[in-house]
Amino acid sequence: MIDYPKITPLGDRSILIDFGENISTDTLEKVLFFKQKLENEKFKQKVEVVNTYNSLLISYMFTIEDVYSEFSRLKGLLNEANIPKKPNYKIFQIPVCYDKEFGLDLEHISEVKKLSIERILELHTTPIYQVYFIGFLPGFLYLGGLDSRLEIPRKETPRRMVEKGSVGIGGNQTGIYPKNSPGGWQILGRSPIKLFDKNEDPPCPFTAGDKIKFEAVSREDYDRIEQEVNEGNYQLKFEDHYG
Repeated sequence: MIDYPKITPLGDRSILIDFGENISTDTLEKVLFFKQKLENEKFKQKVEVVNTYNSLLISYMFTIEDVYSEFSRLKGLLNEANIPKKPNYKIFQIPVCYDKEFGLDLEHISEVKKLSIERILELHTTPIYQVYFIGFLPGFLYLGGLDSRLEIPRKETPRRMVEKGSVGIGGNQTGIYPKNSPGGWQILGRSPIKLFDKNEDPPCPFTAGDKIKFEAVSREDYDRIEQEVNEGNYQLKFEDHYG
């Protein structure tokens, strides 16, 4: 039997902290709480801390001098961490146009899942999705919480190019492509907002632990919001929540 979190070395410059196989909001809260504690800790060496659904990867700039001492220090920090505390987070409202022009796979999903397109949109816009982590592309949000009635495999043959802002589903996840990219997710619609801008600080307004609510908008609203985004006049709507 393994007691979690489990701490193991990865090469001579990284340490992995594994919080177990369970993927849930509760596990993510533990991961993010300890991530914040590590980022506030003064390390001898500069480190980068990256989270996934259920683990943390600590990458050191140089070879770890004494891995066992580092293990001991990390275990001490884990013991000190009051992990049950819930982190602060934001709930963002993301506009999405689900017109067939953008919803390239709506009819396919409707046929496979035997759901009307109206029902698909209802099921996709009702949940509040959890941002588990950001990766694949800068600003690509891995969102959990998709209604099980919409779960569908990714396309057998990925598209060579998926347009920036496309909103898709794959397996039990949903997400938004932050830039033009190859991709295999089933596409439902498109959002006009920017998920990543290297000229902004921070370049991505979302962080792991935040939550996302999709809002269906008309084609006309999509064009208006896109223009506001391009002119720098659009403000993302969000609510602050405190743990």
